[in-house]
Amino acid sequence: MENTESQVYIRFANKQDLPDVYGLIKELAEYENAPHEPTVTLEDFIEDGSGSKPSYRVIVAIKDEEIIGIALYYLGYSTWKGNMMYLDDLVVKNDFRRLGIGKLLFQALVAAAREHGVNQLRWHVLSW
Repeated sequence: MENTESQVYIRFANKQDLPDVYGLIKELAEYENAPHEPTVTLEDFIEDGSGSKPSYRVIVAIKDEEIIGIALYYLGYSTWKGNMMYLDDLVVKNDFRRLGIGKLLFQALVAAAREHGVNQLRWHVLSW
């Protein structure tokens, strides 16, 4: 998916992107005043997100060859609804907020949910 007006490109992450994705997750933890909460190592994060059966998938927003936003999700199962998708993190770098990048990432996430044939998409947000 491409937004030619702002030159932001949306695509699925590859293994080489995962260190930058991990950096955004750490940045999110800082923002949430919980810098020590993420305990997964970069090595485990890369291993868990790559290979033939990744534990999670990531959609990235890229501008000028820099990852400026992510939507990290995984597939699950609801005993009442069947196959589902859970959005774990939606992050846009501070300097790029309020430009519609989160909306582009969410639209790509919805398209991925349709491709996976899930019955529901779940996302929980902090109350503050």
